[in-house]
Amino acid sequence: MKVKLLMVGKTVQQFMSSGFENYQQRMVHYIPFESKVIPELKKTKNLSENQQKIKEGELIINQIQPADFVVLLDENGKELSSVGFARWMEKFMINGMKDVVFVVGGAYGFSEQVYKRCNFKMSLSKMTFSHQMVRLIFIEQLYRAMTIIKGEPYHHS
Repeated sequence: MKVKLLMVGKTVQQFMSSGFENYQQRMVHYIPFESKVIPELKKTKNLSENQQKIKEGELIINQIQPADFVVLLDENGKELSSVGFARWMEKFMINGMKDVVFVVGGAYGFSEQVYKRCNFKMSLSKMTFSHQMVRLIFIEQLYRAMTIIKGEPYHHS
């Protein structure tokens, strides 16, 4: 199984970039992991929020394969504990799922087309985080899930 993380827009704060890279390097010991940045739209001044979501949605859909299991990191998604997320991931690993693609949208969220394509919506918290911060929180939780699955001491319950 391979885990992919699609993200709209680059991370501009260095501390978040270095934190993300740190966890991305750690992931190689557990599971194939790939991250892909979808460039932010340019010249959006004359576009409505919905038009921006539609254009970003087309870029997201173009990065997804038909067999991918798509998980949107969405404020209205299901909340899982760290252990619950680890068990959820473990089921995919045991069942031989090919690729799981997690998606972090842009500032305005996802288009209807992306919502229709997704297989699952997951929320990291009831709180709202910047789409840049979500990346760091997500990859840390993915790393934590892998250590829980392996029975390693990173997670203290």
